[in-house]
Amino acid sequence: QVQLVESGGGLVQAGGSLTLSCAASGSIFRINTMGWYRQAPGKQRELVASITRGGRENYADSVKGRFTISRDNAKNTVYLQMNSLKPEDTAVYYCNADVLGVNYWGQGTQVTVSS
Repeated sequence: QVQLVESGGGLVQAGGSLTLSCAASGSIFRINTMGWYRQAPGKQRELVASITRGGRENYADSVKGRFTISRDNAKNTVYLQMNSLKPEDTAVYYCNADVLGVNYWGQGTQVTVSS
């Protein structure tokens, strides 16, 4: 089993910044792609950003230029630096990890951006 623990969510004013972290532990042999998803009330979960083991990044159009994903393979940790936050970024953010083709999810962390 693999456990993902997120941290770093909270309440911030529009234009502010937050950094999310997600640490993986457990039966980890090799983590392939790691990513962040979000789900706002009444909406489907959507991909925010992902990063391959080799460091190739992918972003949703809505966050390009504002969010940066990174990872530390030695620590099995992925980060999401969020700048210029907007009220529409308000959601529960979930960490995701692909371990040998099996997807694992964190419990989610709330990000609230006030206008």
